[in-house]
Amino acid sequence: MSTFLLIHGGWHAGWCWDKVKPLLEAQGHTVMAPDLPGHGSDNTPLHEVTMEKYARATVDFASSASEPVIVVGHSMTGLSNSQAVEYAPEKFKAQVFMAAFLLSNGQCLMDQAQPDQENLVLRNLTFSDDQSSMTFNEDALKAALYGECTDEDIEWARGKLEAQASAPFATPVQLTDEKWGSVPRYYVECLRDWAITPKSQKAMYEANPCEKVFTIDTDHSPFMSRPAELVKHLVSI
Repeated sequence: MSTFLLIHGGWHAGWCWDKVKPLLEAQGHTVMAPDLPGHGSDNTPLHEVTMEKYARATVDFASSASEPVIVVGHSMTGLSNSQAVEYAPEKFKAQVFMAAFLLSNGQCLMDQAQPDQENLVLRNLTFSDDQSSMTFNEDALKAALYGECTDEDIEWARGKLEAQASAPFATPVQLTDEKWGSVPRYYVECLRDWAITPKSQKAMYEANPCEKVFTIDTDHSPFMSRPAELVKHLVSI
């Protein structure tokens, strides 16, 4: 049995794993699905949220487990998870990038996202007056994030989404082969993803090869649209 640390992506919080967590636990695994700084029950002001805070919090979550964890990052938190693994590789058994940013040393999220003209995220953001946070255009949620989800699930998620701090999107990761590169990587690609398009996902896992690439024919949010299929892949690690 393994301990899974499930880290939500931007605008979300730990609630997004509500369909995945019980499926893993039913098979005897230990599961943590915490809120990152500035998300969910964490009250860190958005203008204080940084990539560093995300990464350090993730190390703290992993350190609270009784064994090295399999850390799963969705979307944006592929980056902060990578940075966390760099800080404390001994705390991590494996790192899973689920429709997530898998970048090389010195890159930031925008380096990968901006050239991808087909993604539907960047064109559907509204920034706060001080540029420290972003909200997502609700009219684009289904197309960009939840294309294969039920209407009921989309409405459930819509009521929980929050503003997202901007700083982590522009912060480069600082990674080394000796630390980050020592922890096995796995990728879950999503073939109907319009937030990080399949072309972009493939480019990233080809630039940073993984132990295995799992494929799900779904949207950017398999934790809602294909939870059982996602769990099948996770427990095979």
